Amino acid sequence: MSEQVLRNGNVMERSRTRTITQIAMLGALAGVLMNIEFPIPFLAPSFYQLDFSEIPVLVGTFAMGPVAGILIEVVKVLVHLVTMGTVTAGVGDLANFIFGCTFVVPAGLIYRLHHTKSRKHAVLGMAAGTLLTTAAACLMNAFVLLPAYGKAFGMPIEAFIEMGATVNSSVHSLLGFVALIIVPFNLFKYTLTSVIVFFIYKRIRVILKGD
Repeated sequence: MSEQVLRNGNVMERSRTRTITQIAMLGALAGVLMNIEFPIPFLAPSFYQLDFSEIPVLVGTFAMGPVAGILIEVVKVLVHLVTMGTVTAGVGDLANFIFGCTFVVPAGLIYRLHHTKSRKHAVLGMAAGTLLTTAAACLMNAFVLLPAYGKAFGMPIEAFIEMGATVNSSVHSLLGFVALIIVPFNLFKYTLTSVIVFFIYKRIRVILKGD
């Protein structure tokens, strides 16, 4: 085995170790940020909380690819479960993982599959991820999450609709709740995340990529 082959093998091993370390660190940071939540009373009832946990996930996805993004999401949810536990038998955490992947995977694919990685491709990717995640949130909230939360807390669906009506008086049904509460909340959340990543990614990329 030549010295060049050994040298290449060492470089690959160091690169793999670096990637694993970065995934773990970004996932841990995302998990901590997931624990820091606050309501947006002008958009949604208080049980919908805003957090910034997708920022490190999206940064990692842009830097290392969609597979890394998925792994960062896994670490994030595990850190959250270990540190905070769950009140929905894991349903909410699974949904968070699905929403996170629905957001970062399309964004990462659109950004990284172009030979020239530009801000335009990053914006297109984040816009696609935001729209897809909002659509997924509508479906999962209507058919999975709200029924699961209702069962966990002993509340009928009508109770959630009433909470939505306190935020937006036009909410009178589950469909209205989805259209007037879930859609604006998710568009706001993921657009805000995208804007923050847009302004910080290039600086953080230098650290992650070492260039």
